[in-house]
Amino acid sequence: MAHAPRMLNRLFSVAVLTALAIPALAAAQDAPKPPPPPMTASGGLKSLHAQVRGFIIRAAESMPEEHYAFKPTPDVRSFGELLGHIANTQYNFCTPVRKVANPNKDNLEKTATTKAALAAALKESFAFCDPAYDMADAGLTEMVMWGQREVAAGYTLTFNVTHNNEHYGNIVTYMRLKGLVPPSSEPRR
Repeated sequence: MAHAPRMLNRLFSVAVLTALAIPALAAAQDAPKPPPPPMTASGGLKSLHAQVRGFIIRAAESMPEEHYAFKPTPDVRSFGELLGHIANTQYNFCTPVRKVANPNKDNLEKTATTKAALAAALKESFAFCDPAYDMADAGLTEMVMWGQREVAAGYTLTFNVTHNNEHYGNIVTYMRLKGLVPPSSEPRR
């Protein structure tokens, strides 16, 4: 019985500390959070590239292989050809910015026909482009040769993001027609 007063004191101390801590924790949760760091032009472009990159790769992975030959109408690309086209053009857009020879010697739209080959080609093309987006804002205005024309590096990268989003819109339609939920419509992770 001698331990009972000590035990009661401990329980009382825990109860008081808990009563004091709960409002402090609630206040900390309600405290304004610092604003995110500013979004630079190059950071924004890199973010948009990463977003559409993720959508396209996830769509390629989730579409069953038997639907890679699917065409909503006979006069448009199949799902697989669309992925091959995206892979091809990634090299065309990012080669000038990276200032290297175009490593893509294949017409992936016509030569890669299986899901595995197209998904791999797509991932490789994005991996090739990713370093082009790692630049400071000043790099966006650097002039590069794109075909026969000199353009700002930011122009080719912006065109690439725009092109990818345009074709991701096609991908969404293909997936919906096959009863699949496109990655951009999935619940946030």
